[in-house]
Amino acid sequence: MQERRLRSDRLPRHVAVIMDGNGRWAEARGLSRNEGHRAGIEAVRAIVRGAHELGIRTLTLYSFSLENWERPRGEVEELMRILEHYLESELDEVHRNGIQVRAIGRLDRLAAPIRKRLDDAIERTRDNREMQLVFALSYGGRAEIVDAARSLMREAELGKLDPDRLDEKTFAAHLYDPDLADPDLLIRTGNEMRVSNFLLWQIAYAEIYTTPVMWPDFRKGHLVEALLDYQSRERRFGLTSAQVRSGREPERA
Repeated sequence: MQERRLRSDRLPRHVAVIMDGNGRWAEARGLSRNEGHRAGIEAVRAIVRGAHELGIRTLTLYSFSLENWERPRGEVEELMRILEHYLESELDEVHRNGIQVRAIGRLDRLAAPIRKRLDDAIERTRDNREMQLVFALSYGGRAEIVDAARSLMREAELGKLDPDRLDEKTFAAHLYDPDLADPDLLIRTGNEMRVSNFLLWQIAYAEIYTTPVMWPDFRKGHLVEALLDYQSRERRFGLTSAQVRSGREPERA
């Protein structure tokens, strides 16, 4: 019933998700944190399929942050195993559905086997155009901005960039994947109210939706609820409601 109420002409182009609550979900059930992460992969499968079925063009999943490297070694190793298993077990379906795999972050920190599996998935799906599935891995929003600034500084040192002509468009071109549209909708599960260093540049005008549902329990129906909430909002991008109602098109970076 909910899906029929969704307006296909008002779907967000890009949905980004902070997949939170695996550990708390497990602890509430007397399970280990790693069992929570393993349960979370079922939600990943469901939401990738659901987003594709609903017509979302880009889905970015906050899969592993730079800060996550500081977690206990056993937990980090399990998270990497889960990622490798997902890429191995789901890639055929992802590819069959025309989904293009991408990744952003300091990927050089990934172990060689994981990086190879990821690179193979990216290469195999490179020409797919139905949907983009982006994994934010070894990722931090501040780190991305710092890395972009370093790149710009090198260009300035080489005389390829005039600092006085630097604008937002030029800066954004030096982010990890400048071809990605900015997220229209940011979803965070687990009832937390922070963005946790995720896509700090790109979410400047994203609508934010939080839910108490822990990530392992998040399914397509919950995604539909988030999309319905998104469609109920007026997106002004700095304009007034009257300007939006009059049909003036907001300028977007």
